[in-house]
Amino acid sequence: MGGTLTDAASNAAESKLTAMRALRRLAPLCALALLVVAPTLASERRPNVLLLLAGDQRADTIGALGNRYIATENLNRLVSRGFSFRNAYVFGSKDNDVSASSRSMLHTGRIWLRDGEQGLSLPERLAAAGYQTFIAGRWHGDEDSLRKSYQRGRAIQTGEATAHLGLAVRELSDGALSSPKSTQAFSSELFADAAIELLKGVDASRPFFGFVGFTAPRDPRQPPPRYRNFYYENLPPLPENFLPQHPFDNGQLRARDESLAGWPRSPSVIRQQLAEYYGMVTHLDEQVGRVLAALETSPHADDTLVIYASDHGLALGSHGLLGKQSLYEHSAKTPLIVSGLGIERGTSDALVYLHDLVPTILDVAGADDSEEVDGNSLLPLWTGEENRLRDSVFLPFGRDMRALRTRQHKLIVYPSIGHRQLFDLSIDPQEMRDLASTPENVDLVMRLTSKLLQWQERSGDTLPLEADELANPFVDLSGTERTPDSRQPKWIVKKYYDQQP
Repeated sequence: MGGTLTDAASNAAESKLTAMRALRRLAPLCALALLVVAPTLASERRPNVLLLLAGDQRADTIGALGNRYIATENLNRLVSRGFSFRNAYVFGSKDNDVSASSRSMLHTGRIWLRDGEQGLSLPERLAAAGYQTFIAGRWHGDEDSLRKSYQRGRAIQTGEATAHLGLAVRELSDGALSSPKSTQAFSSELFADAAIELLKGVDASRPFFGFVGFTAPRDPRQPPPRYRNFYYENLPPLPENFLPQHPFDNGQLRARDESLAGWPRSPSVIRQQLAEYYGMVTHLDEQVGRVLAALETSPHADDTLVIYASDHGLALGSHGLLGKQSLYEHSAKTPLIVSGLGIERGTSDALVYLHDLVPTILDVAGADDSEEVDGNSLLPLWTGEENRLRDSVFLPFGRDMRALRTRQHKLIVYPSIGHRQLFDLSIDPQEMRDLASTPENVDLVMRLTSKLLQWQERSGDTLPLEADELANPFVDLSGTERTPDSRQPKWIVKKYYDQQP
């Protein structure tokens, strides 16, 4: 996320990161380094699948994938032993609750534009193929779907995700959900504990599908004090595409997430919030390490596909935004790593969707894939049979935005204000130079718009790209009064709201 260090500063930062690691209490994490990667896809027993999903984690917040300012020891190990997709996208969202749309698509394999279509969820289809299914952590859907999808569950968080401490969680057994029970542990630790217990209870005679739905690093960004203090002492740099305010109204400037800091965005406040966010990521990384260490010491270490991803990204100062309600790279992309089962280390810049994981997992499991889904299996990419699945991705967001991303360009359309942006990502990956209005790009914008319209037709998207009456695109929110919601802890309210803007 921006900037480069001098050698001296880099060495100092690395020394401090090493000191941070020394503070960690969780000794068995190094066990992940011994992950057995014997190929088992062709074995008699079908492989297990463990899907670990973060909340609001930017694709550029993993050390091994290029971020020199963050400590992600366990995710780094996954990268070093697995296959990373560098252009993995969430298929937009039907509204500003991007997590709900994303996690639903991840379970159904159907894009949000087809929400009304009924069908079996991924875990239901795996259960029909003889898999055990279990869930720990966040469930972002209705209770009936939860009961149908999973056979067992511990520390399940239903309802609105409002905090990381004092959660009320439930258990699932034999199709019945328990009453909510209050807890004291931090969410990432609580969900990791539950996942470890569920792994211990697996029937060794049958394959399993396990889903661990973390909510971190989403706000409230309240990592345990030593994590945020470490990054306060080693403040991350501003994103390269930092702006004090977004240059026009994208339809989401008043979304709840955008009120977490004042307008114009203060560089010092953004760096402080980045410190808290990075602390959340590092703490989450340790809990992921605990789950992976438990898997390694179980009988399932060599026959389990491990998948790590996030439900979407986050702005955190990029383009003057804070939330995920945009179609810029920082918000629309997600980290995506697969490991185990003999998968060799590698990376792909193929354009893929998060919901491609549904046909991918069915493919790996040898389960029935006759029911139509909207994604494509990623397995041919990591086996080297193919190097791309599609030449573009379509990113629709509510009624506010539509985008088309090709291998080189991205076109973003804002129908209600009649505005377009064009970026050449091959030379401008931070999306800082809008080329849409330059005369030499008129034909390119027309070609990309035509391709976007084709995607709309195939996807059943009927939103016109031009509104009858155009809204005023310009807005200045400087000094706007902000009110914290109930999920923010007192210290965050005092730090970011009591002294406005």
